Amino acid sequence: MDTVVIDVGDVLVVTDLFVITHGNNARQVRSITEGVEELVKEAGGPAPLRIEGADERQWVLLDYGPFVVHVFDTERRSLYQLERLWGDCPLLDWRTAVVPQAAPVAMPEDPGR
Repeated sequence: MDTVVIDVGDVLVVTDLFVITHGNNARQVRSITEGVEELVKEAGGPAPLRIEGADERQWVLLDYGPFVVHVFDTERRSLYQLERLWGDCPLLDWRTAVVPQAAPVAMPEDPGR
């Protein structure tokens, strides 16, 4: 199983793309997750809106708004089979996929100030 990009924009309103990849163990999952964050930042992208699963390192979700990155360990990727779940959606080549720009997020003002 390689890295895949699934265009879910026609079926979901919350995001346009799922990027799905995996590492063979918890250390690789952490390294991949950190690498994704670093690459997005270097490309001028935003910090993730939310990160889930980073402590367990079995399935880490990085939500960037227009795209969501799923980093699984090998066992969880085989178990959840997101590629199969979203199998009706177009697959894109991750090396050439154009990632939509995240819109700036206006943070609510802190009422305690």
